[in-house]
Amino acid sequence: MPSSMNPLVVGRVIGDVLEPFASSVSMRVVYNNNKDVMNSAELKPSQIINPPRVEVGGNDLRTLYTLVMVDPDAPSPSDPNMREYLHWLVTNIPATTGATFGEEVVSYESPKPTSGIHRIIFVLFRQPCRQPIPAPGWRQNFITRDFAEFYNLGLPVAAVYFNCQRQGGSGGRRIM
Repeated sequence: MPSSMNPLVVGRVIGDVLEPFASSVSMRVVYNNNKDVMNSAELKPSQIINPPRVEVGGNDLRTLYTLVMVDPDAPSPSDPNMREYLHWLVTNIPATTGATFGEEVVSYESPKPTSGIHRIIFVLFRQPCRQPIPAPGWRQNFITRDFAEFYNLGLPVAAVYFNCQRQGGSGGRRIM
């Protein structure tokens, strides 16, 4: 797919948070309202209170993955001085299973934007081996690229994002 058509490029996920990569593993993210997360779709805070079900593809249970969920627009898209805010971190997820089979390192915190439209990004990395990954000391100013480099995770193997704004907000992210 040409990069100009890739929703991760159009939504500036690739660039702001991730380096360019080729998806190589399927990942499905579903909130309890049976709402599949699709790139650039909008979900309201009331729809994402509980952790989603995350299904990871692959074909070998010995292959392990790390899931990162971040908001690069915190506290507001016009002043993202907490970029990236870490909402969830799960490691050692076996292929063909889901996040519930992994180790929750940082518990799920539901996004609650107060201003502007926020991109909420799920990123999946293939781990080189089973490894302990301690929780970072804070959620704000998490840097997905640095995290992946430090733990030798390489480029992502899958990613998806949605837009979220305060419950009463309306409108969508405008692409120039």
